[in-house]
Amino acid sequence: MSLSENDKQMVKTLWAKISPAADQLGCEALCRMFLVFPQTKTYFAHWPDLSLGSDSVKKHGKKVMDSVGEAVNNIDNLFGGLSSLSELHAFQLRIDPTNFKILSHNILVVIANRFPDDFSVEAHLSLEKFFARVALAMSDKYR
Repeated sequence: MSLSENDKQMVKTLWAKISPAADQLGCEALCRMFLVFPQTKTYFAHWPDLSLGSDSVKKHGKKVMDSVGEAVNNIDNLFGGLSSLSELHAFQLRIDPTNFKILSHNILVVIANRFPDDFSVEAHLSLEKFFARVALAMSDKYR
């Protein structure tokens, strides 16, 4: 699923609105993922607290959304832009790549809840395509 120029512009425009709240969105998306997809907690068993207010979840939520911002900045070269992150997750962290799709879905849900006026059908489609490409780029080093 490729991104059209219109998709890219839609993602960039939405990111400009979303990015000031990115840290909170990342934290909320992680917590939602842990609740709805409890199997994802296995990668975070070393964290003492997986709740919304925990420092670990806040910190990692920020990392996740910083990476999404990096993906937006590299929207024309997602595979190159996310290469080192893909390598880290594949070889050191050994995260099941299915989790990239799961987290992407949860980020979309949080964005839809927080920015309902900006989450049109077109915006949903563009973000869905973008996150599918991000998940694919994150999975690249697994092959």
